[in-house]
Amino acid sequence: MPNLECRMYEAKYPEVDMAVMIQVKNIADMGAYVSLLEYNNIEGMILFSELSRLRIRSVSSLIKVGRQEPVTVLRVDRDKGYIDLSKRRVSVEDSQACEERYNKSKLVHSIMRHVAETLVIDLEELYIHIGWPLYRKYGHAFEAFKIIVTDPDSVLDALTREVKEVGPDGQEATKVVRAATPEVKDALVRNIRRRMTRQPLEIRADIEMKCFQFDGVLHIKEAMRKAEAAGNDDCPVKSKLVAPPLYVLTTQTLDKEQGISILNNAIKACSGAMERHKGKLAMKEAPRAVSERDDKLLAERMAKLQSANTEVDGVEGSEEEVEIHERVKLMWRNLALAWPIKQNGQAD
Repeated sequence: MPNLECRMYEAKYPEVDMAVMIQVKNIADMGAYVSLLEYNNIEGMILFSELSRLRIRSVSSLIKVGRQEPVTVLRVDRDKGYIDLSKRRVSVEDSQACEERYNKSKLVHSIMRHVAETLVIDLEELYIHIGWPLYRKYGHAFEAFKIIVTDPDSVLDALTREVKEVGPDGQEATKVVRAATPEVKDALVRNIRRRMTRQPLEIRADIEMKCFQFDGVLHIKEAMRKAEAAGNDDCPVKSKLVAPPLYVLTTQTLDKEQGISILNNAIKACSGAMERHKGKLAMKEAPRAVSERDDKLLAERMAKLQSANTEVDGVEGSEEEVEIHERVKLMWRNLALAWPIKQNGQAD
């Protein structure tokens, strides 16, 4: 079986003052023994005096077995393999940078390990020829992987390695070949695209629109068209009726911030159209990213409301007849609400 255990970075040990991600393995009398997750789980130690700047009342409140967190490297004895760490000396900025780097490295490591396991090759050899050269060239292999999603040839075909071959004359010669064989390249590209291709997000806003003018329904439709016109090719805006007076505006985009901004503009355009006709728009739920579960709940809600309306109305006939009936009923309701009433109850 090939070796599937390897550190994430070319350096065997971290540098002093560097923030690293650890996992607590055991708590002893003088401190806690931890594993450095980015360095193939080599062991390090955090003394109790390095847990906090404040007086320690309870060690269990500061460190627990199994917890993962960033710490600072104090000393590294490369000969004996001892690594002393500190939790109290890591700054907030270093902690955030460490977590971001570790999350990227963990994804890269997962892809590399899966390729090595699938092709039955040594993981460290894969890192030597592909992973670590990408770290050196791009600062982090994650940045190279993002380019591979759309343009794998420009990244992988540029990597080379030297191999020794025996020529016809029996002499050993060095030959430069591509670092990634066709099988390795295909497996890498396939796994990177599967794990790193961005999926479009659905952004949704829930609004409530009311207009008691004679042509209130038409004014609401006009406002919905204004909202849809605020979208673009990258973020098309769609409007949907849930049940009067509740409506939803949705868009799909790869950029969450852009999607939220587009929906906010759509709501402003919709609100302006309603105000021109003395209607009102109220925000029920601000634009936010929603999941498939949210969509399912919305669909179930719409189905229940539609079913309830059908049961109450008791209207039979074709869909066209039902729609005409609904329009007439809504027209009379709007007319009744908009018609001035005298104090004695007589219509003016």
